Amino acid sequence: MNLQDITYDLPKSRIAQYPPTKRGTSRLLVLDKNSGNIEDSKYSNLANILRPSDLLVLNNTKVIPARLLVETEDGAQRELLLLEKHGSDASSDDHHLSKVMYRRKIQPGQKLFLGKNEITVESINNDGTAVIKSSSDLWDLAETSGHIPLPPYMHREDEASDRERYQTVFAKERGSVAAPTASLNMTEELLGEIKSKGVGIAELTLHVGLGTFMPIREADVTKHKMHQEYFEIPPSTIQAIRKTKEQGGRVIAVGTTVTRCLEYSADLLLADSKEKKKEQAIACEADIFIYPGYEFKVIDGLLTNFHAPDSTVLMMAAAFAGWNNLLAAYEHALKQQYMFLSYGDSMLIV
Repeated sequence: MNLQDITYDLPKSRIAQYPPTKRGTSRLLVLDKNSGNIEDSKYSNLANILRPSDLLVLNNTKVIPARLLVETEDGAQRELLLLEKHGSDASSDDHHLSKVMYRRKIQPGQKLFLGKNEITVESINNDGTAVIKSSSDLWDLAETSGHIPLPPYMHREDEASDRERYQTVFAKERGSVAAPTASLNMTEELLGEIKSKGVGIAELTLHVGLGTFMPIREADVTKHKMHQEYFEIPPSTIQAIRKTKEQGGRVIAVGTTVTRCLEYSADLLLADSKEKKKEQAIACEADIFIYPGYEFKVIDGLLTNFHAPDSTVLMMAAAFAGWNNLLAAYEHALKQQYMFLSYGDSMLIV
């Protein structure tokens, strides 16, 4: 499968640099993947589009202000970017030692400073990452002095408002360095309306990493090496998915991160659990790469954003909707002045 067969041209003017002034006022394109029918709607109208038998699955990860601007002993600036959380044992909660990506040259043993806090470069890896150590908890430092790691295509520094807006309203579990952006338009009011209609809501956790922004560089898509992201699906969500499937309802994934979790875990999610006395949570590293030709086993609908050309998430959306359908929807969205990418408008594919 060639990359050039599944791509499109995205004008820079259609890339959202900021979120809408008020959360939840974005637009929503609804695509019927069977008929190809396209409907223009509003994100705030989602409760009226979903069915009472549907189950909406959310990613409750929380973005950390992972970008640290530090100084060398002679006052020169360096940039460190804490990487996403992997694992759930005690060692994964010790943030005095951390792997980071870095900008500008650093050396093993070098001292770096963030205010009065001293950080030591422990080692340099061959993949553009390093290991740093601090007497202070690095995640605590990030909360007080870090910056929101906005996607590179925004071409701007983070602002105070990004602390709130580059975070979902239901974020709970710290560990991501990028937001599950399909949920950024969700509001507490809309979630209430959805629940009132009888739509089920379940949560899981996948810590989003920088790999989500990495473009596909292989001409042959199948040769692309997919990054790993840690996730956990609690027993309550497993049970909700099974019940929805048994009753003929639809499982609607809010975002590509949720889709990765559910499809990676399909065999376990859909297994017969009658003989199990107690359902166990599913926790693993998802490295599934979904592209056209993939047969979806768990999700029946996908609420997502408009994705960048040559991205793995565009491939996933194309696999679910069918590339011809998705391309027609994207062309329609561009003509109708929809905004694209993280802070942009959304689409529902059913």
